[in-house]
Amino acid sequence: MYINNIKISKFRNYDTLDINFNKEINIIYGKNGQGKTNLLESIYVLGMTKSHRSFIDNDLIKDNNLAAKISGQLINKNIPTKLEIIINKKEKKLFIDKDKISRNSDYISNMNVIIFYPDDLDLIKGSPNIRRRYLNLEISQLDSTYIIIFNDFNKILKIRNEYLKKINNNENYDQNYFNIINDIYIEKASLIYKMRYKYIEKINDYCTKVYNKLANIDNFKLLYKPIVNFSNYDLNNIKLQLKEKLDAMLKVEIKLKNTIIGPHRDDFLFLIDDIDLKKYGSQGQQRMAVLSIKLSEIEILKKYKQTTPILLLDDVFSELDSKKKNNLLKYIKKSIQTIITTTDLALIDQKIINNAKLIEIQNGTIKKIREVKKNDKK
Repeated sequence: MYINNIKISKFRNYDTLDINFNKEINIIYGKNGQGKTNLLESIYVLGMTKSHRSFIDNDLIKDNNLAAKISGQLINKNIPTKLEIIINKKEKKLFIDKDKISRNSDYISNMNVIIFYPDDLDLIKGSPNIRRRYLNLEISQLDSTYIIIFNDFNKILKIRNEYLKKINNNENYDQNYFNIINDIYIEKASLIYKMRYKYIEKINDYCTKVYNKLANIDNFKLLYKPIVNFSNYDLNNIKLQLKEKLDAMLKVEIKLKNTIIGPHRDDFLFLIDDIDLKKYGSQGQQRMAVLSIKLSEIEILKKYKQTTPILLLDDVFSELDSKKKNNLLKYIKKSIQTIITTTDLALIDQKIINNAKLIEIQNGTIKKIREVKKNDKK
């Protein structure tokens, strides 16, 4: 899988941009603040419909404009597909081959994209909400039905919270109806629990080895930490234990007028030898941990979707020492389209530069392009 071309209009600091990419390695370079990261972000948004940097879609629209537009041609197994997103102040419109797509679940997973950027450390250092958002986005790439289940869960969670307020305020309420709400809530929540647990299992199948290759450290893994301590992740068992927990905490939830038991309170930990990297890990260990799970996602998509994702590396080489940089470069293979940003080409191995398309960005425009010469390729 690779993106052949992208066109953006009124996105971040870009007025318009139309650029073709090499299906192997592309390096976007230029000084800070010129739009390199914004270009990578547009590729991510085209695939995922959401930014990895902002929760607010309107932030993506260039100042004093009504809408932003991103379109691109994706090539997957030699089949071209045109993807397009229009973001205005009120909504997002999605298109595949010019056909309007009404549901995100029908759009996401067409284009698989993995991004690593400096603020990814927030995945470890930040709040559980950031880690839940990461899980939601990455599982959606693997299985688009997750989005449907997650959206259904959020709807029933809202209804349940509204009903808890009625109970708390001693308003008339129907106990049978509340039981129906609980049954639906448990059904959707249990599926999310199971899918998140299975995804973290998949990550752990690869991330220990990846971390070792990058940093020569063993025993790195993720640990899923749902608010309910499930004895196992059989779906029927999840439903049973979740119901027991909800029943036990009902009086507390009525008092708080809020649902406090469910996957919206999930978290997961980054561990080395069972030591929590958020509390005790160095910044270097944390950076390698995030990079390891991102690289593990490549293997997951290759195994379960029989495709290679597009890999986006935003200014990653400036944060690594030479040994870790060389270990990372081993993962940049010709079978994976990789788009790299840097402020300094000297940070990147000359062999990589020789076999890359170079794109210089200056103030939201392309200043210079150097194509890969056929006799440079190895």
